Amino acid sequence: DYVTRQVFYPSKDGTKIPMFIIRKAGMEQEENKPCMLYGYGGFMISLLPAFSASWVVFLKEFGGTVAIANIRGGDEYGEEWHNQGIIAKKQNCFDDFQYAAQYLIEDRITSPEKLAIMGGSNGGLLVAACANQAPHLFRCVVARVGVLDVLKFHKYGVGAAWKSDYGDPDKAEDYQHIKRYSPVHNVFDPDDKKIGYPAVLITTADHDDRVSPLHSFKYAAELQHKAGKSPYQKQPLCIRIETKAGHGAGKPTSKVIEENADIYAFLYKTLDQ
Repeated sequence: DYVTRQVFYPSKDGTKIPMFIIRKAGMEQEENKPCMLYGYGGFMISLLPAFSASWVVFLKEFGGTVAIANIRGGDEYGEEWHNQGIIAKKQNCFDDFQYAAQYLIEDRITSPEKLAIMGGSNGGLLVAACANQAPHLFRCVVARVGVLDVLKFHKYGVGAAWKSDYGDPDKAEDYQHIKRYSPVHNVFDPDDKKIGYPAVLITTADHDDRVSPLHSFKYAAELQHKAGKSPYQKQPLCIRIETKAGHGAGKPTSKVIEENADIYAFLYKTLDQ
């Protein structure tokens, strides 16, 4: 019933980035169809083909497309691919993801009004940074347990272990790179840009000891403070805080179902399904 194809699209610097596109067999290219773009781009983690029950919901019940961008920072092409998306080159990850969105739009697979992006942990950083940098490309953003205060990530919990990808904010050179993309520190005022944020759903858990919920709290507060009062902000800016849960691994099935139900209800509403 469904087919997966792989495409290669050019990023900002011309690098060819692979992306899997999953949709119903025989579906025509229609700009008014919803699309979910997913990415990670970090810590030498590859996004490999796998089954996801929640993506089946998006494919079947939304009649949509799921796109998985294998952006730099992962391990899809080895150590050099990873190195092209870390520290001083971290912006490559965000460029790769934004150019994936542009490809989907230009190929008439979807439109900005129907494009949702989702990522978790380092992927939460990815989608939040892209929401700050290119809000015109997306209708809705789901940032799950994201690393969102990148200037202080090393001061919370196990965060110091992530310097391999983000660098050390206590070093002047790394600080300069990080401050350009750290989501908490780059929230814009819609009154200045004359454009509002897409619909944003931030998810976290009160006992997350890997990525402290402080990251999500700070980003939500900045969004609501700077964008919430603007007449240009038409879409909701929300945070969902799970209780008695952590980063995700080992979460009871009941909580997984409840969280995904909330996320997909949010997507259904904001994508005007």
